Amino acid sequence: MRRMWVIVAMVVSLSGCGVVTDMIAHRADAPSPPASPRPASSTARTSSAGPTSSATPANTATAGTGLTLPEARQAMTKWVGEYNATLRKRKWWNKNDLLDALFIEAALHEGVLERNHEIFGSRPGHRPIHVIGTPTIYLPRPELQPSIGDWFIAQATYKDTEGHARPHVLAFFRSPGQPFKLAVATPLHWGRRMPKPRLDADGYITDMDNDMARAVTQEYLNFWNNEKKEGASGYRLAKDSYSRKAFPAVNKGAYVAFEGHGAVFGFRTSDGGSFFLFGMVNNPHHVNQVLSEALVVPRGSRTIQEVGADWFS
Repeated sequence: MRRMWVIVAMVVSLSGCGVVTDMIAHRADAPSPPASPRPASSTARTSSAGPTSSATPANTATAGTGLTLPEARQAMTKWVGEYNATLRKRKWWNKNDLLDALFIEAALHEGVLERNHEIFGSRPGHRPIHVIGTPTIYLPRPELQPSIGDWFIAQATYKDTEGHARPHVLAFFRSPGQPFKLAVATPLHWGRRMPKPRLDADGYITDMDNDMARAVTQEYLNFWNNEKKEGASGYRLAKDSYSRKAFPAVNKGAYVAFEGHGAVFGFRTSDGGSFFLFGMVNNPHHVNQVLSEALVVPRGSRTIQEVGADWFS
C-alpha cells in the first residue's frame, strides 16, 4: 500500500534573495527533506558543448570555491548511473531507502507512484537514462548558493518513455554532506527549446523575478484547482499550453486538486523574461498525479508559455 504523505509549507530567505514560500512534499515515514532551495534570485552560469561567454572558459568556475561546472556534470553522471542501477532492482519502488537516495520533492512522488502501477498491473513508468552528447549545466555562483545546500539545472538529451530522443531539463539539489538528488525533470515539448539565458559580466545568468515566480505557480494552482477565476494571479496560461489540453480529460477522471509545488528553479532569459522549472503535487492523502513544468514568461508579457511539461500518474 502507498505510504501516507505530508505537505510542509516552508518560508526560505536566501542570501541576496527575497523571502519566498515553497510547498515541499515528502513521505511521513521518510526523513524530512531540507528547506527547499529557491533559485529565484540566484545567478547561474551555463556550460555546454557550444560557445560560452568569453568572460570565462567553458569548464572552469570563478571564485575558486564551491561547486564547479565539472563537478556538477560529474554529479549528474553519477546520479544517472545510480538511477539506472536502481531501475534494475526488483520492485525498487517499494524500497524507501532506494527512493530517498535518488529523489526529493515532486521526483520523490514519481517513485512512490510506481506502487500504483504495480497495484493496477501497469508497467513501470520510469526508463533508463542514456544521455546523448554533452549536457548543458546551469550553475549558480558559488557565493550565491543557499546555505542549506547546492543546486544546479541540467539540460540533457535522452529517450523519453515512448523511446524518442528528446531534450530534457532537470534540477538537482544536495544538502550539506549529501549527494545530489533529483527534484524535478521534464522533457521539452516538440519544437521547443530552452531559452537563452541573460549572462552577467562573469558568464553567469542573471536571476529571475521573485514576484513573477510566485504569480506563475499560483496561476497553475488557480487553473488546475478551478477554485479562482483564471488570471487572478495576474498571469494566464497560453492557449496552446499542455495544461489547457490535458485539463478536460483529467478533470473527467479521479482528479485530486494540486496541494502545492516544490522549489522553483530558474533564471532570467536573454530577452528579459524569466524561465521557471518546478513540480506540482496532489493532496497528501491522494497523491495520484505529479505535473512537472518548464515555463517561460517573455519580457513585458502576462502570458505563461510552456516549454515543457510532464504528467506522471
